[in-house]
Amino acid sequence: MPGRFQFAFACHTEMKQPEALDRYREDIVRELAYSMSRYGLPMYDMLRYQLGWSGECVPAEYSGGKLVRPTLLLLACESVGGDWRQALPAAVAVELVHNFTLIHDDIEDDDEERRKRATVWRLWGKPQAINAGDAMHSMARLALLRLSETGVLPEKCLLAAEILDNTCLVLCEGQYLDISYEDRLDISVEDYLEMADRKTASLFAASLQMGALIGCDDDHTINQFQRFGQKMGQAYQMMDDVLGIWGEETASDLRKRKKTFPVIYTLEHATASEREELTGIYGKDELDPDDIGRVTAILDRMDANRYTRALAGKYYDLALAEIQGLDLMPSANGLFNDIITYLEIGAN
Repeated sequence: MPGRFQFAFACHTEMKQPEALDRYREDIVRELAYSMSRYGLPMYDMLRYQLGWSGECVPAEYSGGKLVRPTLLLLACESVGGDWRQALPAAVAVELVHNFTLIHDDIEDDDEERRKRATVWRLWGKPQAINAGDAMHSMARLALLRLSETGVLPEKCLLAAEILDNTCLVLCEGQYLDISYEDRLDISVEDYLEMADRKTASLFAASLQMGALIGCDDDHTINQFQRFGQKMGQAYQMMDDVLGIWGEETASDLRKRKKTFPVIYTLEHATASEREELTGIYGKDELDPDDIGRVTAILDRMDANRYTRALAGKYYDLALAEIQGLDLMPSANGLFNDIITYLEIGAN
């Protein structure tokens, strides 16, 4: 595993957000605010809350996520020589899609907190939260249609809509697989990778693919960016799994009995007695601190932390290799590398 990857992970609490993630932030937030500004029902307060706004939709008050996916979309567009401002509606669309999946995911997982705040369903109830997620999905498509107002050719608008709709379907497939694995202990690493490919990697891939599509006319370049995003998304999910066990909120995924990559890897490679112990613990309705300690000890004996980080690092290297050699703006590789280095140590 490259030394840079090891160092970045070890120092994740001190890692400063790269400038690349602030490059388009103000414009993305402004476009998000415009998308919300036309709606007055209290229902939209739930959507504004999910995006990180409290009360009125004021861009300066934005305190949501890192806007990774819309940033990658705009950077892909600019890096291939396009006008990133034309792609802003697509950037907003992928951020709204991402957040609609989070609203539904929190309901399906019974998660009461996200980003250290109460989840939408926890405040408004599950029926209203389901409806809010559905509304955000529709708003994503409406946001994307604004590409026609920024000068994007009609055929490209249609292709972008097809990419987004296909991706939403694939996201649902990934969530189906994830939920179907909850009561199973025979999940293989291959099963996990198939699920993560749909649930997480697909939206990264779509973001970069749409950005390249809006920015250029070269099919080879567009396809390379799609593969870049797919591999990046796989690595991102693995690192999120690492942080869910060994991150700041220690063992949060273990308490929920989530079958994340380190657990699946351990189940597949553990001794018969260790596997029996793990399956016995995961068969409980609720885990106590002693159970958490026993699971962590087995994961540590299998060196699951190191293996997962190493595989994530390999996927990140493969992702960067996809765009090596493309005719991009001079600073593109450095900006993408900065984002990837940052994501190696903090998925959110």
